[in-house]
Amino acid sequence: MADLAGVDFDPVLAELMREGPVTRIELPNGEGWAWLLTRYDDVRAVAGDARFSREAVMEHPVTRLAPHFIPARGAVGFADRPDHTRLRRAVAPAFTANGVDRIREDARSVLAGLVDELVRAGPPGDLTAAVLSPFPVAVISGLMGVPAADRPRMHDWTRLILSAADGREAGERARDAMGAYFRELVGRRTGGTGDDVTSLLGAAVGRGEVSPEEAAGLSVLLQIGGEAVTNNSGQMFFLLLTRPDLLARLRAEPGIRPRAIDELLRYIPHRNAVGLSRIATEDVEISGVPIRAGDPVYVSYLAANRDPDVFPEPDTVDFARSPNPHVSFGHGPHFCPGAQLARLECELLVDALLDRLPGLRLAVPPDQVPFRRGALIRGPEALPVTW
Repeated sequence: MADLAGVDFDPVLAELMREGPVTRIELPNGEGWAWLLTRYDDVRAVAGDARFSREAVMEHPVTRLAPHFIPARGAVGFADRPDHTRLRRAVAPAFTANGVDRIREDARSVLAGLVDELVRAGPPGDLTAAVLSPFPVAVISGLMGVPAADRPRMHDWTRLILSAADGREAGERARDAMGAYFRELVGRRTGGTGDDVTSLLGAAVGRGEVSPEEAAGLSVLLQIGGEAVTNNSGQMFFLLLTRPDLLARLRAEPGIRPRAIDELLRYIPHRNAVGLSRIATEDVEISGVPIRAGDPVYVSYLAANRDPDVFPEPDTVDFARSPNPHVSFGHGPHFCPGAQLARLECELLVDALLDRLPGLRLAVPPDQVPFRRGALIRGPEALPVTW
């Protein structure tokens, strides 16, 4: 896994896409080889096909990206139907359009306060430290029901979990510590009636629908997923600040911003390499390639988002692109539950920063913007700006 800066597409992934839609890969950790799918139709088909199991990964040695990406019983990321459906149902009310809309004004208020502090401090400033990092932490922690005093710990744990650079033990300790925290927090809310995620899970545990271990595992996944907005939005703003034509259009035509954000989500390489694998439970043929029962299979949503058969001129940012059926939030049963929340946060960030800071621009040359090293989710470590 290369440490890539900016929004350049991974050259190794681009090479695999040229080789063919189905290729063999080996990742830095784990054992063996796996299949990688890069064609849009194949990616969607496998992501929604019950013959490719996440749960079965626990019974197979699998080549994997990070040393601590080892599946655990009860983890929703490695669950299949019907358990996966049962677990997601417990928290669904918090992530519906109505559920997300309930926190819109609170999120806007938090963001306004952060931008106020940035302006008061005066230029130059670090957009990542001042806004792009604390804003998603506050929003997801509020939705989860994490008290404000505990949010710095959440951020530290998430950074370690989403890093391949700190080693297996650091990642596992952080994952276990966050799991223990949520197990205790959910346990205190088994009789609660709140609409935050840990209260919903506490009620589900109290009704016997979800085990305490499952509730903790789901909480960890949602918390770290919510903080991914920091890196994704960092890449968005890096792209906009290095493409003044795009930035000027968003300032001049605010009505296109929601559609433009979807295109930016399609375009930015929001992660490094690949995510979690699936196991073929029977022999299947994909694009003429036989996949045997027991074979691990990875899908690349990044590659699917650049499939020229679906996205004409895929390497061009086109705010008028329609339709835009990107798979940046995944597909199938494991589609990201926080997709609506992430879109809301990106829209609020674009509105606040473009409207409040009309002169916003990079304070250093683009090649001097430091990007995170060893991170599974790509993004700038700091984004020096002035206005």
